[in-house]
Amino acid sequence: MKYLLRKIVLYVFIAWAAITLNFLIPRLMPGDPVSILIENMEGRIDASARAALMEAYGLTDAPLYVQYWDYLTGLAQGDLGLSISYHPVPVADIAFGAMPWTLGLVGVTTIISFILGTGFGVLFAWWRGRKTDYVLPALTFLNAVPYFWMALILVLIFAINLDWFPYANAYGLGLFPGWNMEFVRSVLYHAILPALTIVIGSFAGWVLSMRNMTVTVLGEDYVSMAEAKGLRKSTILFTYGARNAILPSITGFALSLGAVVSGSMLTEVIFNYPGVGYTLFRAVQAQDFPLMQGLFLVTSLAVILANLIADIVYIFLDPRTRAEG
Repeated sequence: MKYLLRKIVLYVFIAWAAITLNFLIPRLMPGDPVSILIENMEGRIDASARAALMEAYGLTDAPLYVQYWDYLTGLAQGDLGLSISYHPVPVADIAFGAMPWTLGLVGVTTIISFILGTGFGVLFAWWRGRKTDYVLPALTFLNAVPYFWMALILVLIFAINLDWFPYANAYGLGLFPGWNMEFVRSVLYHAILPALTIVIGSFAGWVLSMRNMTVTVLGEDYVSMAEAKGLRKSTILFTYGARNAILPSITGFALSLGAVVSGSMLTEVIFNYPGVGYTLFRAVQAQDFPLMQGLFLVTSLAVILANLIADIVYIFLDPRTRAEG
């Protein structure tokens, strides 16, 4: 389809631009990773070791286009450089080590929140004018509460005062990661409060946006025509109403999925959860520019991929996009 082909070409160009900026920005900034690393070592390093570090971090006197080609070649092989704060661990190992934690926590909770929020939003739109409208002010309040406030409130109530759940780390101290029931139970137990923070913090926004869009769609002429034909209420609500009202939410959901890779940073920081967001926070604290650069690139590519998936979903939901092809 022409529509999908145009989108793919557009996102390939955006991905190239993100990769190119990721290459240029560190080279335009003052200083370099080796100087920071040597400073952390209190300057105890000889000239040959410094030259080896410069080569390891790709800092050479070669022309910029040669460096750019070497950067693209390394990137194609999954080489994102070496970390400063975790030297000499590769950035790719750190990033992909943190990603499963973020995908497992933030990814799953974002999907759950979207499904519940859009579902209740459709129902609240259908039941508009009834007692369910009294819930809307509470949802508006929840939508206005920042993630970190929600996290702090849940920690204060359930972790400190009631002592029901742990408030830090992704699993119990003394446990080693592995596919065994003790470790899995510990991971699920430690994920309860962070998961509740994300679900409660984003659920209300999905409900309100989906309700407003569905109410607007249900007032359209083609919905009135469907009612005049005597179609079943469920058919009118889901086939004519929800299917068209959900289109703007799909875009928002794609952006949310893309942001999953960077994680809900404040939530991960508060709970010391070892995801991408917390790793990025630690990298900023340590001035670990290669790690920040790698995490920003992974996040950018994730957002691009999520938007491409959303455009593919659009093809199945909106006949107008198929007509363009």
